[in-house]
Amino acid sequence: MIPPPAHDGRHPETATPPQVDLVTRHLVVDGKGFQLADVDPADTTGLENKKAARKRLRASINRLTELQSQLYAQDKWAALFIFQAMDAAGKDGTIKHVMSGVNPQGCQVHAFKAPSKEELDHDFLWRCARALPERGRIGIFNRSHYEEVLIVRVHPGFLAHQRIPDRCVTENIWKERLEDIRAFERHLNRNGVAIRKFFLHISKDEQKRRFLSRMEASEKHWKFSAADVTEREYWDDYMRAYEEVVRETSTPEAPWIVVPSDHKWFARTVVAETIVKSLESLDLRYPAVSQEARDEMVAARAALESESPVSPS
Repeated sequence: MIPPPAHDGRHPETATPPQVDLVTRHLVVDGKGFQLADVDPADTTGLENKKAARKRLRASINRLTELQSQLYAQDKWAALFIFQAMDAAGKDGTIKHVMSGVNPQGCQVHAFKAPSKEELDHDFLWRCARALPERGRIGIFNRSHYEEVLIVRVHPGFLAHQRIPDRCVTENIWKERLEDIRAFERHLNRNGVAIRKFFLHISKDEQKRRFLSRMEASEKHWKFSAADVTEREYWDDYMRAYEEVVRETSTPEAPWIVVPSDHKWFARTVVAETIVKSLESLDLRYPAVSQEARDEMVAARAALESESPVSPS
Protein backbone atom coordinates (compact mmCIF):
# COMPACT_ATOMS: atom_id res chain seq x y z
CA MET A 1 0.00 0.00 0.00
CA ILE A 2 1.51 3.36 -1.03
CA PRO A 3 0.95 6.16 1.52
CA PRO A 4 -0.75 9.35 0.28
CA PRO A 5 1.64 12.11 -0.84
CA ALA A 6 2.49 14.79 1.70
CA HIS A 7 0.98 18.22 1.04
CA ASP A 8 3.60 20.73 -0.09
CA GLY A 9 1.62 23.88 0.73
CA ARG A 10 0.65 24.74 -2.83
CA HIS A 11 -2.74 24.59 -4.51
CA PRO A 12 -3.57 20.96 -5.36
CA GLU A 13 -3.78 21.75 -9.06
CA THR A 14 -0.27 23.21 -9.17
CA ALA A 15 1.45 20.95 -6.63
CA THR A 16 4.04 18.56 -8.07
CA PRO A 17 3.33 15.02 -6.86
CA PRO A 18 6.37 13.20 -5.48
CA GLN A 19 7.83 10.35 -7.50
CA VAL A 20 6.67 6.93 -6.42
CA ASP A 21 9.58 4.78 -5.20
CA LEU A 22 9.37 2.02 -7.80
CA VAL A 23 12.22 0.12 -6.18
CA THR A 24 10.82 -0.27 -2.67
CA ARG A 25 7.35 -0.98 -4.05
CA HIS A 26 8.53 -4.13 -5.84
CA LEU A 27 11.37 -5.25 -3.56
CA VAL A 28 10.97 -8.50 -1.62
CA VAL A 29 13.54 -8.62 1.18
CA ASP A 30 11.74 -11.22 3.30
CA GLY A 31 9.74 -13.72 1.27
CA LYS A 32 7.67 -15.13 4.13
CA GLY A 33 4.02 -14.89 3.17
CA PHE A 34 4.77 -13.70 -0.37
CA GLN A 35 1.96 -14.46 -2.81
CA LEU A 36 2.39 -14.02 -6.54
CA ALA A 37 -1.35 -13.38 -6.85
CA ASP A 38 -0.78 -10.07 -5.06
CA VAL A 39 1.30 -8.78 -7.99
CA ASP A 40 -0.61 -7.55 -11.04
CA PRO A 41 1.57 -8.09 -14.15
CA ALA A 42 -0.18 -5.11 -15.81
CA ASP A 43 0.43 -2.71 -12.91
CA THR A 44 2.02 0.62 -13.84
CA THR A 45 1.51 2.49 -10.57
CA GLY A 46 4.02 5.31 -10.27
CA LEU A 47 4.40 6.06 -13.98
CA GLU A 48 1.80 8.05 -15.86
CA ASN A 49 2.66 6.81 -19.31
CA LYS A 50 5.40 5.68 -21.67
CA LYS A 51 6.75 9.23 -22.04
CA ALA A 52 7.23 9.60 -18.28
CA ALA A 53 8.92 6.20 -18.22
CA ARG A 54 11.37 7.17 -20.98
CA LYS A 55 12.37 10.27 -19.04
CA ARG A 56 13.07 8.35 -15.85
CA LEU A 57 14.82 5.56 -17.77
CA ARG A 58 17.18 8.08 -19.44
CA ALA A 59 18.04 9.57 -16.07
CA SER A 60 18.80 6.12 -14.65
CA ILE A 61 20.97 5.16 -17.62
CA ASN A 62 23.01 8.36 -17.23
CA ARG A 63 23.44 7.74 -13.52
CA LEU A 64 24.36 4.10 -14.13
CA THR A 65 27.15 5.16 -16.50
CA GLU A 66 28.70 7.24 -13.71
CA LEU A 67 28.26 4.54 -11.05
CA GLN A 68 29.78 1.86 -13.25
CA SER A 69 32.86 4.01 -13.78
CA GLN A 70 33.25 4.39 -10.01
CA LEU A 71 32.65 0.65 -9.44
CA TYR A 72 35.39 -0.18 -11.94
CA ALA A 73 37.85 2.37 -10.53
CA GLN A 74 37.25 1.42 -6.89
CA ASP A 75 37.74 -2.28 -7.73
CA LYS A 76 36.28 -3.62 -4.46
CA TRP A 77 32.68 -4.61 -5.11
CA ALA A 78 31.25 -6.74 -7.87
CA ALA A 79 27.58 -6.46 -8.85
CA LEU A 80 25.46 -9.39 -10.00
CA PHE A 81 22.02 -8.87 -11.53
CA ILE A 82 19.99 -12.02 -12.18
CA PHE A 83 17.04 -12.12 -14.59
CA GLN A 84 14.41 -14.84 -14.54
CA ALA A 85 11.10 -14.92 -16.39
CA MET A 86 8.71 -16.91 -18.48
CA ASP A 87 9.36 -16.86 -22.23
CA ALA A 88 8.58 -13.56 -24.01
CA ALA A 89 8.62 -11.58 -20.76
CA GLY A 90 11.29 -9.24 -22.16
CA LYS A 91 14.54 -10.22 -20.45
CA ASP A 92 16.73 -9.60 -23.50
CA GLY A 93 15.13 -6.25 -24.32
CA THR A 94 15.29 -5.08 -20.72
CA ILE A 95 18.99 -5.93 -20.45
CA LYS A 96 19.67 -4.23 -23.79
CA HIS A 97 17.89 -0.97 -22.90
CA VAL A 98 18.89 -0.66 -19.25
CA MET A 99 22.56 -1.45 -19.85
CA SER A 100 22.85 0.68 -23.01
CA GLY A 101 25.08 3.25 -21.30
CA VAL A 102 27.46 0.77 -19.68
CA ASN A 103 31.07 0.38 -20.81
CA PRO A 104 31.38 -3.18 -22.21
CA GLN A 105 34.82 -3.51 -20.60
CA GLY A 106 33.22 -3.42 -17.17
CA CYS A 107 30.19 -5.61 -17.84
CA GLN A 108 29.71 -9.24 -18.78
CA VAL A 109 26.45 -10.94 -19.80
CA HIS A 110 25.91 -14.68 -19.54
CA ALA A 111 22.85 -16.34 -21.08
CA PHE A 112 22.43 -19.79 -19.58
CA LYS A 113 20.93 -22.39 -21.90
CA ALA A 114 20.46 -26.13 -21.35
CA PRO A 115 23.55 -27.41 -19.48
CA SER A 116 26.37 -28.92 -21.51
CA LYS A 117 27.95 -32.32 -20.81
CA GLU A 118 30.82 -30.61 -19.00
CA GLU A 119 28.40 -28.63 -16.86
CA LEU A 120 26.39 -31.76 -16.03
CA ASP A 121 29.61 -33.34 -14.73
CA HIS A 122 29.61 -30.77 -11.90
CA ASP A 123 27.23 -29.66 -9.16
CA PHE A 124 24.29 -27.49 -10.21
CA LEU A 125 25.90 -24.24 -8.99
CA TRP A 126 29.22 -24.78 -10.77
CA ARG A 127 28.46 -23.21 -14.15
CA CYS A 128 27.12 -20.04 -12.52
CA ALA A 129 29.97 -19.83 -10.03
CA ARG A 130 32.57 -19.83 -12.82
CA ALA A 131 30.70 -16.99 -14.60
CA LEU A 132 30.65 -14.63 -11.62
CA PRO A 133 31.88 -11.07 -12.25
CA GLU A 134 35.27 -9.94 -11.01
CA ARG A 135 35.61 -7.10 -8.53
CA GLY A 136 34.89 -3.79 -10.18
CA ARG A 137 32.56 -5.33 -12.76
CA ILE A 138 28.87 -5.84 -13.38
CA GLY A 139 27.64 -9.35 -14.15
CA ILE A 140 24.31 -10.04 -15.83
CA PHE A 141 22.80 -13.53 -15.65
CA ASN A 142 20.10 -14.11 -18.27
CA ARG A 143 18.62 -17.14 -16.48
CA SER A 144 20.81 -18.67 -13.79
CA HIS A 145 21.13 -21.32 -11.10
CA TYR A 146 17.43 -20.76 -10.45
CA GLU A 147 16.63 -22.86 -13.52
CA GLU A 148 17.50 -25.83 -11.30
CA VAL A 149 14.52 -25.12 -9.02
CA LEU A 150 12.21 -23.89 -11.78
CA ILE A 151 12.31 -25.78 -15.09
CA VAL A 152 13.94 -28.86 -13.50
CA ARG A 153 11.29 -28.84 -10.79
CA VAL A 154 8.47 -28.54 -13.32
CA HIS A 155 10.11 -31.27 -15.40
CA PRO A 156 11.78 -33.52 -12.79
CA GLY A 157 12.76 -35.98 -15.52
CA PHE A 158 15.70 -33.65 -16.23
CA LEU A 159 17.25 -34.86 -12.97
CA ALA A 160 17.99 -38.21 -14.61
CA HIS A 161 20.37 -36.47 -17.05
CA GLN A 162 22.35 -34.96 -14.17
CA ARG A 163 23.66 -38.36 -13.06
CA ILE A 164 23.24 -37.51 -9.39
CA PRO A 165 23.70 -40.51 -7.07
CA ASP A 166 20.34 -42.01 -6.15
CA ARG A 167 20.84 -41.43 -2.44
CA CYS A 168 21.23 -37.68 -3.13
CA VAL A 169 17.91 -37.36 -4.95
CA THR A 170 15.74 -37.23 -1.84
CA GLU A 171 12.11 -36.22 -1.45
CA ASN A 172 13.46 -32.93 -0.07
CA ILE A 173 15.73 -32.15 -3.03
CA TRP A 174 13.99 -28.87 -3.90
CA LYS A 175 14.11 -27.65 -0.31
CA GLU A 176 17.78 -28.65 -0.16
CA ARG A 177 18.59 -26.83 -3.40
CA LEU A 178 16.87 -23.67 -2.16
CA GLU A 179 18.94 -23.91 1.03
CA ASP A 180 22.10 -24.29 -1.06
CA ILE A 181 21.18 -21.25 -3.14
CA ARG A 182 20.61 -19.13 -0.04
CA ALA A 183 23.99 -20.20 1.35
CA PHE A 184 25.71 -19.59 -2.01
CA GLU A 185 24.32 -16.06 -2.30
CA ARG A 186 25.10 -15.27 1.34
CA HIS A 187 28.69 -16.40 0.74
CA LEU A 188 28.95 -14.15 -2.33
CA ASN A 189 27.58 -11.14 -0.49
CA ARG A 190 29.98 -11.66 2.41
CA ASN A 191 32.80 -11.54 -0.12
CA GLY A 192 31.76 -8.30 -1.83
CA VAL A 193 29.24 -9.32 -4.48
CA ALA A 194 26.10 -7.17 -4.44
CA ILE A 195 23.15 -9.22 -5.72
CA ARG A 196 19.73 -8.23 -7.03
CA LYS A 197 17.37 -10.75 -8.63
CA PHE A 198 14.62 -9.75 -11.06
CA PHE A 199 11.55 -11.83 -11.82
CA LEU A 200 9.86 -10.22 -14.82
CA HIS A 201 6.27 -11.20 -14.12
CA ILE A 202 4.16 -11.41 -17.28
CA SER A 203 0.54 -12.57 -17.57
CA LYS A 204 -0.41 -15.61 -19.60
CA ASP A 205 -2.59 -13.46 -21.88
CA GLU A 206 0.25 -11.04 -22.60
CA GLN A 207 2.62 -13.91 -23.34
CA LYS A 208 0.09 -15.21 -25.87
CA ARG A 209 -0.13 -11.80 -27.51
CA ARG A 210 3.67 -11.59 -27.82
CA PHE A 211 3.93 -15.09 -29.25
CA LEU A 212 1.33 -14.20 -31.90
CA SER A 213 3.23 -11.00 -32.66
CA ARG A 214 6.37 -13.04 -33.31
CA MET A 215 4.48 -15.23 -35.73
CA GLU A 216 3.03 -12.29 -37.63
CA ALA A 217 6.24 -10.28 -38.06
CA SER A 218 8.84 -11.92 -40.31
CA GLU A 219 11.70 -10.12 -38.56
CA LYS A 220 10.64 -11.81 -35.31
CA HIS A 221 10.31 -15.35 -36.65
CA TRP A 222 13.77 -16.24 -35.37
CA LYS A 223 12.53 -15.67 -31.82
CA PHE A 224 9.74 -18.21 -32.10
CA SER A 225 10.04 -21.74 -30.74
CA ALA A 226 7.21 -24.27 -30.70
CA ALA A 227 8.61 -25.53 -27.39
CA ASP A 228 7.77 -22.16 -25.80
CA VAL A 229 4.11 -22.67 -26.65
CA THR A 230 4.20 -26.21 -25.28
CA GLU A 231 5.53 -24.90 -21.97
CA ARG A 232 2.34 -22.85 -21.53
CA GLU A 233 0.64 -26.10 -20.56
CA TYR A 234 2.71 -25.99 -17.37
CA TRP A 235 1.95 -22.34 -16.55
CA ASP A 236 0.39 -23.00 -13.15
CA ASP A 237 3.27 -25.28 -12.18
CA TYR A 238 5.76 -22.56 -13.07
CA MET A 239 3.84 -19.94 -11.10
CA ARG A 240 3.88 -22.16 -8.01
CA ALA A 241 7.62 -22.76 -8.48
CA TYR A 242 8.35 -19.05 -8.86
CA GLU A 243 6.27 -18.21 -5.81
CA GLU A 244 8.20 -20.66 -3.66
CA VAL A 245 11.53 -19.43 -5.06
CA VAL A 246 10.71 -15.85 -4.07
CA ARG A 247 9.45 -16.95 -0.65
CA GLU A 248 12.49 -19.09 0.13
CA THR A 249 15.36 -17.08 -1.36
CA SER A 250 14.41 -13.44 -0.75
CA THR A 251 16.92 -12.17 1.80
CA PRO A 252 18.41 -8.78 2.71
CA GLU A 253 21.66 -9.95 1.07
CA ALA A 254 20.01 -11.05 -2.18
CA PRO A 255 16.45 -9.75 -2.51
CA TRP A 256 14.04 -10.40 -5.36
CA ILE A 257 12.38 -7.63 -7.31
CA VAL A 258 9.08 -8.91 -8.70
CA VAL A 259 8.53 -6.64 -11.70
CA PRO A 260 5.11 -6.25 -13.38
CA SER A 261 6.11 -6.79 -17.01
CA ASP A 262 3.03 -6.68 -19.22
CA HIS A 263 4.22 -3.17 -20.16
CA LYS A 264 7.85 -3.26 -21.25
CA TRP A 265 8.38 0.46 -20.64
CA PHE A 266 7.33 0.03 -17.02
CA ALA A 267 9.49 -3.04 -16.41
CA ARG A 268 12.59 -1.39 -17.86
CA THR A 269 12.19 1.65 -15.63
CA VAL A 270 11.76 -0.45 -12.49
CA VAL A 271 14.85 -2.53 -13.33
CA ALA A 272 16.99 0.52 -14.15
CA GLU A 273 16.08 2.38 -10.96
CA THR A 274 16.69 -0.74 -8.88
CA ILE A 275 20.15 -1.24 -10.35
CA VAL A 276 21.03 2.41 -9.75
CA LYS A 277 19.80 2.29 -6.16
CA SER A 278 21.69 -0.93 -5.46
CA LEU A 279 24.96 0.53 -6.74
CA GLU A 280 24.42 3.78 -4.84
CA SER A 281 24.13 1.73 -1.63
CA LEU A 282 27.75 0.57 -2.06
CA ASP A 283 29.24 4.00 -1.35
CA LEU A 284 31.22 3.93 -4.57
CA ARG A 285 33.86 6.57 -5.22
CA TYR A 286 37.01 7.10 -7.20
CA PRO A 287 40.15 6.03 -5.29
CA ALA A 288 41.99 8.78 -3.44
CA VAL A 289 45.36 9.66 -4.95
CA SER A 290 48.34 9.83 -2.57
CA GLN A 291 50.35 13.00 -2.10
CA GLU A 292 53.32 11.30 -3.74
CA ALA A 293 51.24 10.55 -6.83
CA ARG A 294 49.95 14.14 -6.93
CA ASP A 295 53.52 15.45 -6.73
CA GLU A 296 54.51 13.18 -9.61
CA MET A 297 51.58 14.49 -11.62
CA VAL A 298 52.65 18.09 -11.03
CA ALA A 299 56.19 17.26 -12.16
CA ALA A 300 54.93 15.40 -15.24
CA ARG A 301 52.68 18.30 -16.19
CA ALA A 302 55.54 20.77 -15.85
CA ALA A 303 57.72 18.56 -18.05
CA LEU A 304 55.00 18.34 -20.74
CA GLU A 305 54.35 22.08 -20.73
CA SER A 306 58.06 22.85 -21.02
CA GLU A 307 58.47 20.82 -24.21
CA SER A 308 59.02 22.75 -27.40
CA PRO A 309 56.10 22.66 -29.84
CA VAL A 310 56.42 19.93 -32.47
CA SER A 311 56.75 21.45 -35.93
CA PRO A 312 54.39 19.98 -38.53
CA SER A 313 56.22 17.76 -41.03
